[in-house]
Amino acid sequence: MSKQARFMLFQKSLSRELTYTSIGVFSVLFAILLSTQTINMLGRAAQGLIASNTIFAMIGFWSIGFFPVLMILTIFVSVIVVLTRMSREQEMAVWMASGKSLTSWVSPVLRFALPLCLLIAAGTTIVEPWATQRSKEYAETMKQREDMTALSPGVFKESQSGDRVYFIESYSVLSGATRNVFVQTTRNGEVSSIFAKEGLVSTDEEGNRTLVLQEGRRYTGEPGSGNFEVMEFKRYSVKITEASQLVRPTINSESRPTLELFGSEDPADKAELAWRLSLPLCGLILALLAIPLSHYNPRSGHAYNLIFALGTYLLYQNLLWLLRDGISSGKIPTALGILPAHVLMLALALLLLHYHNRPARPMLQRLKILLRRQST
Repeated sequence: MSKQARFMLFQKSLSRELTYTSIGVFSVLFAILLSTQTINMLGRAAQGLIASNTIFAMIGFWSIGFFPVLMILTIFVSVIVVLTRMSREQEMAVWMASGKSLTSWVSPVLRFALPLCLLIAAGTTIVEPWATQRSKEYAETMKQREDMTALSPGVFKESQSGDRVYFIESYSVLSGATRNVFVQTTRNGEVSSIFAKEGLVSTDEEGNRTLVLQEGRRYTGEPGSGNFEVMEFKRYSVKITEASQLVRPTINSESRPTLELFGSEDPADKAELAWRLSLPLCGLILALLAIPLSHYNPRSGHAYNLIFALGTYLLYQNLLWLLRDGISSGKIPTALGILPAHVLMLALALLLLHYHNRPARPMLQRLKILLRRQST
């Protein structure tokens, strides 16, 4: 087999395995994170922090926003898994015996990682700010309209403001008609309880939602005292929401478009810009780091390289977070202050590549060479 044919076979084999592995890794990581976030959202909904009918939409927005970090993990783990398997099964040794060095893996690995890093760049600079803003708008709108969805048959539901409780026996979504309605309102220490045989949910031209009750009674008084006021009515209106209450949430650094971050003197904007531009670069450097970190010695039978790879990844992420916090607090005056983390990890990758790519020598021979250099 010619040298060119071996090179094409090497490129095709490695690219195919990296692609298939990345699909599997992404699916597993996404399933784990999705289940964890779903449990978290259900807990927040149970505590009343978010509206129950917004859970799946919020999970969707969260998935879009977390996509860049998930892709970085996919790149790093995929390269580690594939190259470690090749070393463990002696496939790496076969390729090296045919004239390949460790640096020969750099080109196909970066070719695999570059399209994914472009997706990460699009996610961090375009998609993620949009998803963050839409998520806040949606959550704020649904929280402010919680009273509009408070009418659930057979269930006591509290309004978003916490001063009103609803209960109905039946409710028609099409007509808005309700039967056997209970509404309790607490204001300034006074409790007002309303019982009605039927009601109707209506919306006026300004968007105000009103519950019109018919044939009922209203009890008003202070809890613990026998002084209650009873009023019978044939028609009674309870305003559920006002259109003027629906306001748009403020735009912060996380939801601001990337182009608006350039030239901003706000430290929070500088930190956010540095973070968005760092993630694609982080994906490329981690792909390069994964090549020497995946080095596995089949004779030792230990997978210490995986522990070292995990520690390196955590170190990289913590350095980025540390520098981002420094920029956000104003201690680092420029967004370029995050570059030392990338430079350090790139230097570590090149150093490890050089170390693992050197000719192997017995320990005694290396000690003799070292002592000879020191004596000279």
